Amino acid sequence: MGLLEQCEAAFGSADLYGALGARREASPAEIRRAYHRASLRVHPDRAQPADKEEATRRFQILGKAYAVLSDPERRAAYDERGAVDEEGEALRGERDWQEYWRLLFKKITVEDIEEFEKKYKGSEEELADIKAAYMDFEGDMDKIMQSVLCMNYTDEPRVRKIVEKAIDAGELPPYKAFVKESKQKVAARKRKAEREAREAEKAKNELGLGGEDDLKALIQRRNQDREKEMDDFLAQLEEKYGNKPQKGKKTTAGKKGKK
Repeated sequence: MGLLEQCEAAFGSADLYGALGARREASPAEIRRAYHRASLRVHPDRAQPADKEEATRRFQILGKAYAVLSDPERRAAYDERGAVDEEGEALRGERDWQEYWRLLFKKITVEDIEEFEKKYKGSEEELADIKAAYMDFEGDMDKIMQSVLCMNYTDEPRVRKIVEKAIDAGELPPYKAFVKESKQKVAARKRKAEREAREAEKAKNELGLGGEDDLKALIQRRNQDREKEMDDFLAQLEEKYGNKPQKGKKTTAGKKGKK
């Protein structure tokens, strides 16, 4: 069975982009982020013993899809012909896909997240992300607050001011979903955020969060929807932060460097 057939069987799409959940027009960084998100959800280390074999199979398929789309020449050939070179080095069965994944993505700790948040909030990078999210979701504040990193409901007034200033300056269009948002929707978003904050604090206290294993434990304690949200957050954060070499250390050979 070829890679495209494997993608269809495992993910319901006989297309490499579809398997990763990425757009055909996606940039290399977006392709990488999509792979990270998709692979987090099927990583064998997170599967129950009875599901580990199937998780490993799906994980390997995603690795192969990314290996093709992350290479400019292979991606161009796939885009042109709609087929992949099954005999090429990227799809050789002997590759250790879990090791390949570990080379790409460094685990992060709670301390990493806190340090990143300090630098990120109020930065030019955050400003650009807020504007991009506003455009992507056409002013839907629910989705903007969910997609921008490190956001909680206390940040909403600040985010609104940023967007309003950009609209007044002609940098962003005045989408109706933003300028005409009802008070009921704002209140509902606040109630949901407060409830989730209480749940997160409760879980943190129960688990004594403090490191990588604790983050994994937190993910495992959440239901499927909340788990997906945490996966997406970690995927975005590792994309922006986790792959930067630590001071005094060399990058590992093989590393490459919307929501």
